[in-house]
Amino acid sequence: MKIAILPGDGIGPEIMAEAVRVLRALDLPGVELHDGLVGAAAWRVHGHPLPPETLALMHACDAILFGAVGDPACDGLERHLRPEQAVLGMRKELGLFANLRPAKVFPGLEAHSSLRPEVAGAIDLMIVRELNGDVYFGEKGMRTTSDGQREGYDIMSYNESEVRRIAHVAFRTALGRSGRLCSVDKANVLETSQLWRDVMIEVAADYPDVTLEHMYVDNAAMQLVRAPGKFDTIVTGNLFGDILSDQASMCVGSIGLLASASLGAEQTAFGTKGAYEPIHGSAPDIAGKGLANPVAMILSAAMMLRHSFGLEAEAARIEAAVASALNAGARGADLGGNMGTVAIGNAVLAAL
Repeated sequence: MKIAILPGDGIGPEIMAEAVRVLRALDLPGVELHDGLVGAAAWRVHGHPLPPETLALMHACDAILFGAVGDPACDGLERHLRPEQAVLGMRKELGLFANLRPAKVFPGLEAHSSLRPEVAGAIDLMIVRELNGDVYFGEKGMRTTSDGQREGYDIMSYNESEVRRIAHVAFRTALGRSGRLCSVDKANVLETSQLWRDVMIEVAADYPDVTLEHMYVDNAAMQLVRAPGKFDTIVTGNLFGDILSDQASMCVGSIGLLASASLGAEQTAFGTKGAYEPIHGSAPDIAGKGLANPVAMILSAAMMLRHSFGLEAEAARIEAAVASALNAGARGADLGGNMGTVAIGNAVLAAL
């Protein structure tokens, strides 16, 4: 079982170190950890945020554990050389089209949500986000209009096969939960969303045990604040999913608590190949200070064990240890506490 360890930039190396400590503490037989560079760290050494050396490592491994990328010092680079392009490049290179982002309030953290505790306590949802299409991967550029103005453009598009494959992932995910799936789109104004909705309805015929509903993205954003407990599994496109999943993070208390899995169609000898990362960024303002919350990174490792290696018991063990540590008071600044990165990692290890 080969795992590529890509810490990246900012707080990435700090939080990755804690996730690696947890993995080593499990003493899993046959696990190999292989370090690599990505983002600004890779650009400084190789001149590119996703160099051939890192691509080769990702292809050679069964799963990728990914920290965070982003560095203000690189903001002046050409867009294709900026650290954040490594994420899009990795998804495209490995064909990672399905992003799973769970959001659940841990017991004892209800008061840290932006919502009323009784509302926040009902949150237990999974956002299934399409990763390889939409406006992020469409044609884009800058041009000059006929009257001499600068104009930026980004084209949003999906073809039906792209929608169909993420639909199957979402319906299967819903089957493993409560059997309720909410498809989020903007079909009242976007042709792309109309195709999305049409294909979702077609695929629903293959899953009679799943109840499908549709919701416009603006209403979904409101309902995530008003009544998040009504959602179980949400499926949506790349742009809407990016926004809604960040919103969901604040509903549960902190962006530092949310993990994610990015999966493709490739199967290894152990399970589905994927990349696993916290949904937060590189937080350069606190990088190197030992203040970052490593929980999302640790939970990403748990998702990796579950989805790429079929180690459900071990994944559940990590999740239980995180819940126990948080319930016992392991809090960083993001949750109103004063514990640092290593101290939170120690609390999780003690509960493991």
